[in-house]
Amino acid sequence: MSSLPRPWQRLRRGLEHDYRIAKVRSDIFADPRTGHEHPRLLIDTPDWVNIIALTPENHIVLVRQFRFGTCESTLEIPGGLVDAGEDPAVAAARELEEETGYVPGRVEALGHVKPNPALQGNTCYSFLARDCVKQHGGRPDEGEDLVVELHPYADMPRLIREGHITHAIIVAAFHLARLHADAAR
Repeated sequence: MSSLPRPWQRLRRGLEHDYRIAKVRSDIFADPRTGHEHPRLLIDTPDWVNIIALTPENHIVLVRQFRFGTCESTLEIPGGLVDAGEDPAVAAARELEEETGYVPGRVEALGHVKPNPALQGNTCYSFLARDCVKQHGGRPDEGEDLVVELHPYADMPRLIREGHITHAIIVAAFHLARLHADAAR
């Protein structure tokens, strides 16, 4: 059995740049082996949620939206930021309704992942919503332009395999859903 690597000591916090949804800075850490200083880029962001929403007909509610990092439209499950003090399950249901107009009958926790521990300390919580019903046309946030799509849930493995769904935390949510389903058997 191997031992854990030694923690790196933070020597100095860098100048913080606030971009509303994230704060970016470069901190200086000491290498525990040599003591040498190394700058490390850090992105502070609130926790995230995403939600696999199923209609009574077992269709999944997806959103297609433009993503600036890749400059292309992606197919995803609804999700977003957890407000300060907000329960992640409440945030997931809120994001589902805001982005799609669908309201869940019930919400189940699937698990969580750390999106990118090399740069970020936040958590992404994934949920499964069942019996989702369309209540209105959605109320996307300022700066969001979403197209809602329904797909049979059985098509999800194919959509991921064929590269229609490529967002890593969305793929992780489907993996968590599979683990959740396997554990329930």
